[in-house]
Amino acid sequence: MRVKKYTVAMVRERLAEALDAAEQGVPVVIERRGVRYTLAVEGRTKRRRQRTRSIQILDPAVARGKWSWDWTPGGVEFKAKHRASSSRTRAS
Repeated sequence: MRVKKYTVAMVRERLAEALDAAEQGVPVVIERRGVRYTLAVEGRTKRRRQRTRSIQILDPAVARGKWSWDWTPGGVEFKAKHRASSSRTRAS
């Protein structure tokens, strides 16, 4: 394997190329004012697992969306929604 050497000015223009080379296992050296820096790849980070719910719905009416809320002087007040009963008459 051949070492890839870059100056800071070069790596600014070709950062993606330098990262690709490092990812492929090629040693990458960046030199700045006589100081050498090595670009190395660390292992991939683990993906976060999906969080569990913090809020559980206990009331079936809430789960079905059959509730409403209103601001009161004491704070938020939750209440059940009431269906408007329709009066239907049957023609005989």
